[in-house]
Amino acid sequence: MSNALNEYHNDTAYHRPVMLRECLEGLDLQPNGRYVDVTFGGGGHSARILERLDEAGHLYSFDQDADAEHEAEKLARPQFTFIRSNFRYLHQELKRHDALPVDGLLADLGVSSHQFDTPERGFSTRFDGPLDMRMNPDGEDASAADIINEYSEAELHRIFGMYGEVTNARTLAATVVSARRGQSITTIAGLKKAIAPVTPRGKENKYLAQVFQALRIEANDEMAALQQMLEQTAQVLRPGGRLVVMSYHSLEDRLVKNFIAKGKFFGEVEKDLFGRTSVPFEALTRKPVEASSEEIALNSRARSAKLRIAIKN
Repeated sequence: MSNALNEYHNDTAYHRPVMLRECLEGLDLQPNGRYVDVTFGGGGHSARILERLDEAGHLYSFDQDADAEHEAEKLARPQFTFIRSNFRYLHQELKRHDALPVDGLLADLGVSSHQFDTPERGFSTRFDGPLDMRMNPDGEDASAADIINEYSEAELHRIFGMYGEVTNARTLAATVVSARRGQSITTIAGLKKAIAPVTPRGKENKYLAQVFQALRIEANDEMAALQQMLEQTAQVLRPGGRLVVMSYHSLEDRLVKNFIAKGKFFGEVEKDLFGRTSVPFEALTRKPVEASSEEIALNSRARSAKLRIAIKN
């Protein structure tokens, strides 16, 4: 095993890949295959995929985070290409690299352990730091602070309710708007203090996680990006290719489930004049695969993970 891959086996501080064995089995890896990891993160999944490829195989890994790009340098080899891009540009980037079609695609959605554990990124409620939450902090997208301070009360109500599934979303939005009149809310501690009056006693951690989830999804346009990426998987995967997607909240999982089952995100599956359906994928997992109790004990992030696997028709 190479030194670079050894680092990933021995160093779990950057990112602990969830359901690693299940993801690799789902991809049905072939040594000479062409694969895509659209969420490189800390490189845990990518490193293990590379272990199984021979000189004819190739892995293309996407991430828009500069920290992830730095981690990817440790895996440098002819069989590996890192693409610094949002996965919503999947088809465009693979075409540019003359990498179509591919044999399997892995998406481990959500935030990496490294991002959660870096206070200045603003993803975690455990630290104080700037309200950023952008997957690409070098980009021009609105940060969580921009959203908190500039969105209207109605817009805040919408994202807290839709993306955070916060029960008192309307009251929360009004509280934020009232608090920001005195001064801008730019830090995690400042936001916590501002919304303390409406944070349920005894459920603080869960409530704050929902609020932060809503802000993160909005800051990164995650739902739209996920839909765009999934729609392109039908174009980039060869017939018989595998689609492996792991999500961490019900909004993501619902989109993945509907896309695999119906080829669309909303409404019923379309039929032709003869009542026949034609969908791009066949589900290999009728119910989502979940992490074992042993894995959850070692990595609490695995608790909410749901893995779905499909094969391209």
